[in-house]
Amino acid sequence: MASIRDVARKANVGSTTVSRVLNNSGYVSEETRQKIEEAMRELNYTPNELARNLFHKKTGIIAVLVPSVSHPFFAEFVECLEAELYKQGYKTMLCNTVKEKNAELEYLDMLNRHIVDGVITGVHSLDVEEYRKIHKPIVAIDRYLGEDIPVVAVNHKRGGRLAAEEFIKSGCKNVLHFCGSRAVESPYHDRHYEFERIMKKYNVTTYPYQLEWNRFDTEYYKETVSKVFEMGIDFDGVFGVDQPAIRYMYEAIRRDKKIPEDIKIVAYDGTFITKVIEPQITAVVQPMEKLASESARLISRLVNGKSYKNRRVLLDVELRKGKTTL
Repeated sequence: MASIRDVARKANVGSTTVSRVLNNSGYVSEETRQKIEEAMRELNYTPNELARNLFHKKTGIIAVLVPSVSHPFFAEFVECLEAELYKQGYKTMLCNTVKEKNAELEYLDMLNRHIVDGVITGVHSLDVEEYRKIHKPIVAIDRYLGEDIPVVAVNHKRGGRLAAEEFIKSGCKNVLHFCGSRAVESPYHDRHYEFERIMKKYNVTTYPYQLEWNRFDTEYYKETVSKVFEMGIDFDGVFGVDQPAIRYMYEAIRRDKKIPEDIKIVAYDGTFITKVIEPQITAVVQPMEKLASESARLISRLVNGKSYKNRRVLLDVELRKGKTTL
C-alpha cells in the first residue's frame, strides 16, 4: 500500500507538500498540485481518513442517543436523522442506552475525547448536571438540558388540544389518559396539561394513568393494559402514545368491544405502526422528517462554531383522522 512518502517521491516534492494538498491547508501551486494528484492516481493512494480528521480535530461522526431503537418513535426518528446527517456530511453512531446503566455517560465522554463531533440526544435518563458540564455540540430532543443546549420539540400543547377536541366531537364522557412520567422536565408534559384542561372545561371525566419512566418493552404495555381493565371502569375513550393506545385497542377488541362505537382511540406520535393496523388509528402526528432535519441542521451549526437564534425549535403537529373516532 502506497504511503505519503511514496507519493512525494514520485511527484518529486516533500511529504509536507503532499500533506498540504490532502488537508487543503497552505499554499501549493496548481502545477505542483496536479503532479501530486497524478502520482496518487498512479500509485492508487488512499488517504488515511482518521489521520486527516485528527489534523482537522473533527471525526465527521455524530452520536445519536436514544433509549431503544426498537421503540417505533425512535426507530422512525433515527432513520430520518441518519439521512439528514448524511446530507450534512456526517456519519451516524447509533447508541441505545436503556439497557446499559452508564451508556449515556460513556457516550458523552466520547464527545469530550473528540471521538465524535457532536451528540443528538433523545434520552431522558442521565442527570441534567452531567450535560451542563460539557461545553460542546449537543442538541436535545424533547428535553431541557440547560441554557446552552438547544431543544428540538413539537408544539405538544397544540397536540393535546387536537386530541381533546377529537374526543369531545366524538361524544366521549369517560376517557383514559396514558401520561408520560413526570420524572424529567420535558416539553411533552404540555400535551398532558392542555388535554386535561380542555376535557375539564367540557365536563369530560379523565382518568390519568402515569406510565413508568424509561419503560418501552411490549410486555410492559401488555401488563399495563391488563391492569387498566382490572379497574373495571367503562371508558369510552383512550388517549396515549402509539404503543399503549394500540395495545388497549387490541385488548378491547378481544373483549368484544367495538371500535369506535364503544371506545374511541386517539394515539400520539403517529408513527408507522398506526398506519399498518386495522382499524387504522386516529393519531396526533409528530413531523418526524422535520424533527430530524432541524436536529441535523442545529448540530452541524454547533460543530462548525456557528450560533443559533433560538434555544427552542418548536414544530407543528397535525391530527390524522383514522377509523377509531367518529
